[in-house]
Amino acid sequence: MQHDRRPYLRDSEENRRDSLISATQALVAEGGPQAATVRAIAGRAGVTPGLIRHYFGSKDELFRAAYAALMDGMTGKGTDALEGVGAEPGEKLAAFIAAGLRPPVVDARAVGLWAGFLHHVQSDPGLLAQHETGYLSYRNQLEQLIGGLHRPVSPARLRQDAIACNAVIDGLWLEGSILPGGFGPGELVRIGLRAVGAILGIDLLQYGTFVPEIAMAPEGELS
Repeated sequence: MQHDRRPYLRDSEENRRDSLISATQALVAEGGPQAATVRAIAGRAGVTPGLIRHYFGSKDELFRAAYAALMDGMTGKGTDALEGVGAEPGEKLAAFIAAGLRPPVVDARAVGLWAGFLHHVQSDPGLLAQHETGYLSYRNQLEQLIGGLHRPVSPARLRQDAIACNAVIDGLWLEGSILPGGFGPGELVRIGLRAVGAILGIDLLQYGTFVPEIAMAPEGELS
């Protein structure tokens, strides 16, 4: 009898943690960190305030978990995009980049949430460490994909290329999320692939089989 109940109890605890994280993210996105009080978070999640300390130890730990969930979710979209992609390294890299430059990663709410947490990064060492972890998780995966290309470069150059390419993707993600009406359908993806390809000295636009935005490009835009 006890054995039958354990999966249900475990799932219930996971759901409560997820609810607290989602509530924190929603409140930060709507009104900034100051709106995410313990009482407001608990009310939005439909639990008692004491559960925050029970599951996370403190509100700061909950904030860090919410920020980690945001960062991990965006990186995860790139990882998911690699499924079903061919073995060619360029195809994998193009699919990974494209995933970070389209919805749901490109999203005004995500930028507002990111900015809200970023406001506290310098004053909270734990949040700063979480930011670094999330940044390196994405950049390291990008570096690994770039390293799979047929380019004879040194480890130092590979690292620098990954940093530069990550910066391009971040900038396009930021502007595309804040000004969605400023870019045509699929334009961010095509710009990103062209810019990253220019840094790496390869044509990423040739891998259109796994990037729908290339197929929908207006005539002459890819030339």
